[in-house]
Amino acid sequence: MLERHKQMTLTTSVLATGLLAFATLAVCVPAKAEDITYAGKTIHMTIGFGPGGGYDLWARTISKTLGKHLPGNPTVVNENMPGAGSYRAANYIYNVAPKDGSVIGAIARDAALGPLTGQPGAKFDPLKLSYLGTPTTETNVCISYKTSKVKTVQDLFKETLTVGSTGPGTGTETYPKVLNAMFKMKFKIIGGYPSSSDVFLAMERGEVDGICESYDSIHTKRPNWIKDKQVNILFQGGAEKNPELPNVPFIGDIFESKQDKQAIDFLYAGQGIGRPYIAPPNMDPARLKVLRDAFAATMKDPEFLADAKKAKLDVEPKTGEQLATLIQKLYSTPKPLIDKIAAIINSK
Repeated sequence: MLERHKQMTLTTSVLATGLLAFATLAVCVPAKAEDITYAGKTIHMTIGFGPGGGYDLWARTISKTLGKHLPGNPTVVNENMPGAGSYRAANYIYNVAPKDGSVIGAIARDAALGPLTGQPGAKFDPLKLSYLGTPTTETNVCISYKTSKVKTVQDLFKETLTVGSTGPGTGTETYPKVLNAMFKMKFKIIGGYPSSSDVFLAMERGEVDGICESYDSIHTKRPNWIKDKQVNILFQGGAEKNPELPNVPFIGDIFESKQDKQAIDFLYAGQGIGRPYIAPPNMDPARLKVLRDAFAATMKDPEFLADAKKAKLDVEPKTGEQLATLIQKLYSTPKPLIDKIAAIINSK
């Protein structure tokens, strides 16, 4: 009798273990993309900035079309979550948002660099975020007004160029600040300008001689400057050369040492990241694929392209996989070099 009881107990234990293993396996089996649907659901587009700016405009333009490329054609609603240069939104998506694909977000191009450079408030790991893609990449150019003595990038090592800044943390100040400290260029930075448009006006008035700013911004706000040679484009910076500027020196080609090139790549990384769209970390691969495919399809959608053209937005997309690869490259930058650049950026 005792032997029979032991046998029954063993059989029950084995059966229970088998059922537990089966249940665990069922939970762990990843979803199939074709089985995923968002019918009747809402996708929340979390925008890391307030209404009216460039990031907000891009997000709302994308949201109009994105839903029809997701299975079940869900409604996509926009929710602004400004704060700390979009770190608030990035923290929410990383730490709080559900991982079912119902929450995605638009964050700043330089947000992924925050944890690397020790920025307060960046409570997320950029290497673990799920990247969906960017609708565009950008090129920064440093320009001088036609009346300036500085006409070429070589002149910047001999003559001082007074440039206007729209504030700490922006490219108008960060780029000339680091280029001065690390590469002995001669920028004199004048702050206090609310926007790049104010700096452009100051250049025309003779208050400052130049600015380091987005090529698209200059092209849009002062379309005649480049065409009529009212300004000199000293050099361009970004993840790669801009094909629209074939004769403008690329900052990555000016310096030769490996460390200098790593510093330049890191400094200008945000231009290649563009306007990144993200989802929470550790998502089911099938759900992430669905989101990435929908984003990629939106970038080719005639309705979206027409809306972008109307809003004067240049569409030059990169995939989520491309962004993830770029972030991995940035995080392979030697820590001492990152610390050096961070110290320069954060110095008063």
